[in-house]
Amino acid sequence: MPPVPLLLLSAALAATAAAPAQEPPRPRPNIVFVYADDHAERAIGAYGSPLTRTPNIDRLAAEGVRFRQSFVANSICGPARATILTGLHSHANGKTTNGGGFRDELPTFAKALQASGYRTAMVGKWHLSTTPNGFDHWAIARGGYYNPALETAEGRQRHEGYATEVITGEGLRWIEQGREAGEPFFLWISHTASHRTWMPGPGYLGRYAGVELPEPASLFDDYAGRSPAAAAAQMRISRDLFPAYDLKLPVTGDGILDGSAAGKLKGMTPDQRRAWEAAYGPENAAYLSDPPVGEASVRWNYQRYIKDYLRCVDALDDSLGEVLGYLERTGLDQDTIVIYSSDQGFFLGEHGWYDKRWMYEPSLRTPLIVRWPGVTAAGAVREELVQNIDMAPTFLGMAGVAATGTMHGRSLEPLLRGETTTDWRSAIYYHYQQRDSGRTSHTVAPHYGVRTERYKLVHVYGHGDGPASWELYDLQEDPEELHNRAADPALAGVAEQLRDRLRQLRAEFDDRTGPAL
Repeated sequence: MPPVPLLLLSAALAATAAAPAQEPPRPRPNIVFVYADDHAERAIGAYGSPLTRTPNIDRLAAEGVRFRQSFVANSICGPARATILTGLHSHANGKTTNGGGFRDELPTFAKALQASGYRTAMVGKWHLSTTPNGFDHWAIARGGYYNPALETAEGRQRHEGYATEVITGEGLRWIEQGREAGEPFFLWISHTASHRTWMPGPGYLGRYAGVELPEPASLFDDYAGRSPAAAAAQMRISRDLFPAYDLKLPVTGDGILDGSAAGKLKGMTPDQRRAWEAAYGPENAAYLSDPPVGEASVRWNYQRYIKDYLRCVDALDDSLGEVLGYLERTGLDQDTIVIYSSDQGFFLGEHGWYDKRWMYEPSLRTPLIVRWPGVTAAGAVREELVQNIDMAPTFLGMAGVAATGTMHGRSLEPLLRGETTTDWRSAIYYHYQQRDSGRTSHTVAPHYGVRTERYKLVHVYGHGDGPASWELYDLQEDPEELHNRAADPALAGVAEQLRDRLRQLRAEFDDRTGPAL
């Protein structure tokens, strides 16, 4: 072969040097989804909490992306989990209420990830009538905050300890032992905290003792100008918290919830029970010797409730710290996406309430924080309207798996990558359908509505009809949602535009449940 001319050889070498080196493809990321129960934004430092700091959740936000306008499609436990799995609104996935069915035959993110080669696990609260489908390993938490049982395919086993710590420990144990090294994995850590009845763990019982926590401005809301359903709801801190079950006062009656409280105490170990009595005994004795009345009683109830709630939140935050620490110690942190969210928000005294269900902001909003190494910018904040229908397509997009065309949500990947979007949604759709009644329920009327960047229109159809069943809020002027403007002539044009948008969303998602507009 004749020699290559020097000029051609030099040109070839120069071209080779100029060509960028081919980077090896990054492995598919692991995903850890830490999912709290009833964790309100107002109880997270990164969201500006006036009540507490959450150093581990705050750290995740400082290292990733925090979504400031994250919402749910139906603010209640079982339907929220069905929505996460399917990316569908409740009417489409079958789980419209806590007692309703779930269409287990539908595509879910778990089934798709498993089929694509991911190892998958769910540990903790499930709240669906079906066995977890699409998970290589599952362990459903049964029982309360103390000494829960974990139900697996092999049976049920009681675990001594505090539920938040038990669930976290089981999840990390699965990462350690439940997969082959190098296999990408998805782990859903689904906590039972901070759900009612807010029983703090032994290491948290003394927190906030002697501290007067700030009250929300609407603690003594009179519900004037709103649908009659608001005043009828049995969620008031002033009258609807049970003495033993919720407020941790001594059990004196045999009502269903206070009787349940007695059973929960009996399930403790002797050491756990002694710590419990030492924490609550002196305060309870002072209360019983001179019970507060009137507004003082409401304030006492609020302080007892909010402190117990925050003690449960503190355990959640420490649990996330355990997860982050484990990933760092094992070298998995750079290949693992960590997401923190909750099944819905929660009322922390706003409108005088506890619980959720309503389309008002404290219940509608849910925290959403994502750290994706090499992708998300540290400390980024996104203002787009996102919803829990977006989580399933987002999980699939992260893993490089195509989402099904049936999902109502869309992947948050562009937002996580910091991209500017011009075609993102301008409104979200909400529909709460559970009808409940009785002393132990909350009697929240079914309702649906639309929320835009500035306005919210709600139709409360389960408590009479007519003009009083409509609520309209200007969130810019009235962020506390105290002034219903549905009958205000100055907003008549806005109201009509929102009704049109609501019709469009109901048609887009093919929601034929509830009355037509």
